[in-house]
Amino acid sequence: MTAFLAGLAFSALAVFVAEMGDKTQLVAMSLATRYRALTVVLGITAATAVVHIASVLIAEVLGASLPTDWITLVAGIAFLIFGAWTLRGDEMSAKDEERAASRRIKSVFVTVFTVFFIAELGDKTMLTTITVGTQYDWLPVWVGSTVGMVAADAIAIALGAVLGRKLPERAIRTGAASLFFVAGAVMVGQGVLMLLT
Repeated sequence: MTAFLAGLAFSALAVFVAEMGDKTQLVAMSLATRYRALTVVLGITAATAVVHIASVLIAEVLGASLPTDWITLVAGIAFLIFGAWTLRGDEMSAKDEERAASRRIKSVFVTVFTVFFIAELGDKTMLTTITVGTQYDWLPVWVGSTVGMVAADAIAIALGAVLGRKLPERAIRTGAASLFFVAGAVMVGQGVLMLLT
């Protein structure tokens, strides 16, 4: 039970941090300006659950085929890269905005699901889920990463509705990157110690 809760908490926090300032967060804000917030949250939840189940399955295959010490070291390096990626920022291009706006499918839920699903494929949060999934069992990582993603996007939708584009994006990115750097440094240290012993 302790391992389950640890995997749940760590994956939720890691994906929550990864989503801060990410392009899919901008997609969520954009969709929320066109559709009801509840429908957007439900569509995002469904799309995230599907993408992240694929992510944890990939992590299970990697975890079973690679030694733990190397996985820990590579995961730490990946977190350091995610920190740099977060600092650099991830913006939605005009083309991405056009795509998001032009996806008019009969059901608003299906529209939100489709747009968010496509935006999430290969995204930083998907890669974060795979990385965390190599450290913990798939179920808590799947649930935690989905909860973390939805929580980050729900906050973005709510704040976006209240504050518009006046959010301190740089401060959010810097804080999120710092958390990635700390987690990455700890994991690299653990991996190196495991390799040396």
